[in-house]
Amino acid sequence: MTIFGHFVSLIFLVVLVINDAHSVTVVPNLPDEGVLGRENRGAIDPQVDYERFSGRVSDKDDSGRIFKVEVENNNTKFFRAGDEVLFKVNLKDDRNFCQAFVRNVEDFHFTIFVENLSSCFTKENYFRRGTVLNFFSKKLALRVFEASKYREQLIVRKEDFLKQLNDINHFIWTFDQQKVKTAADYDERINQLQREKRKALDDLIDLKQERLVLQNELMKKLNELDESLLFYRVERQELMTDRWNSDHDQGLPMGQRPQPIKKTYR
Repeated sequence: MTIFGHFVSLIFLVVLVINDAHSVTVVPNLPDEGVLGRENRGAIDPQVDYERFSGRVSDKDDSGRIFKVEVENNNTKFFRAGDEVLFKVNLKDDRNFCQAFVRNVEDFHFTIFVENLSSCFTKENYFRRGTVLNFFSKKLALRVFEASKYREQLIVRKEDFLKQLNDINHFIWTFDQQKVKTAADYDERINQLQREKRKALDDLIDLKQERLVLQNELMKKLNELDESLLFYRVERQELMTDRWNSDHDQGLPMGQRPQPIKKTYR
């Protein structure tokens, strides 16, 4: 019985562990600072000295005056042919700078021409490939600053293009919905116009019926007025025939010949 109890307790413990594993999200405890540098969108960082950088001699010519330098920081791509650079051999800080001029630039490589190595390296020692050089160049700092400012303009242009592209993509993605909405709007306007048309026609029909009734009433009133006007007409008292004709008709004494008809109007 004791063994069975321990077995049940073990199963219950395993179930609790599994439930906790599914319910708890494991989050690494990373420090707030020191993991990544602050985002500057790839622009110039005022805390960095772009005048100084290091490189390793990867190749040189037979005369020992033309060196090809490999760098880990590709800011050297902003060099131009003819730019002046100064350098010292690593761990030779007690020596002076050597003067060199850039001849060619590649990704993570650039080629320099050195007229004299005596100021930064002893003539007795052999200048080997793989030697680390510490460079100093104000031209590079200026070129990096110009590139950074130009990059800011490019970022603004890119954001503007992305906004335009986003608007175009939104229009294309929602074209079917906008088509249906536009058709529905015009259908609604058409239906509204049809309703207004039917209402206007119905109003015209009602107006016609009213005008027909009014027409009959006016015609009736006019007929009544015509009858009244005819009844109340004052006729002119003008004799159109001579008394001879009237006396002759009545058998009164009269002459043998009728007199001429007298005009009673001027």
